[in-house]
Amino acid sequence: MLKPKKKITKREIKEDRLITSYFEASTWYQNNKKIVNGALTGIVVLAIVIVAYTNNVSSNNQKATAELGKILSYYDQGKYDIAIAGNLQENVRGLQSIVDDYGSTKSGELAGFYLANSYFAQGNYDKALEYFLDVDVKDDLIAASSLAGAGACYEAKGQYDKAASTFEKAAFKSAKDVNVPENMFHAAQNYLLAGNKEKAAELFKKVKKDYPTSGVAREIDRWIAEATA
Repeated sequence: MLKPKKKITKREIKEDRLITSYFEASTWYQNNKKIVNGALTGIVVLAIVIVAYTNNVSSNNQKATAELGKILSYYDQGKYDIAIAGNLQENVRGLQSIVDDYGSTKSGELAGFYLANSYFAQGNYDKALEYFLDVDVKDDLIAASSLAGAGACYEAKGQYDKAASTFEKAAFKSAKDVNVPENMFHAAQNYLLAGNKEKAAELFKKVKKDYPTSGVAREIDRWIAEATA
């Protein structure tokens, strides 16, 4: 007489599937372990590189901040030649050196702004323009000041079209910038010099309407009259 077949429980089915899956995975790993191990190694190496890079950026920014703090006293005194080149006797690095070595850091970018201002003060408009345009910061006020600096460089070089559009960009970069009416006024002046009276009149009128108490609005009617003549 045949014995009745043993009924397989759900638990046994799950266990059987688990065992099967384990052996399949084990077999796959044995066949592909070089690839798997290589991928894991790559992930670990990438993580190490990211951590090292982050730490290096942080360290470089701290160095740039310390060096910038030392040289700014010369900048504030108007000693732009020393501010740019540094003071070797006092072991103080100049803005040019800080930008060259740490220009990609936050403090390095700020050093670039001061470097551009220093070159502008010396009348080296090409160098100043180069560094004003290279400033890349999240702070809208500094970004607006950099654009205004670039506009001033273009104006000094007689490139009035570029000066006008750059001053205009500076004026609309940040509503919090106290120099908005001044930048707008300079933009209008340069549009006028470039022969674009319509655009000049538009901006002069905007200064009069939106910033009537600003310093540049005192003789704005005369400028409007010149632009609309």
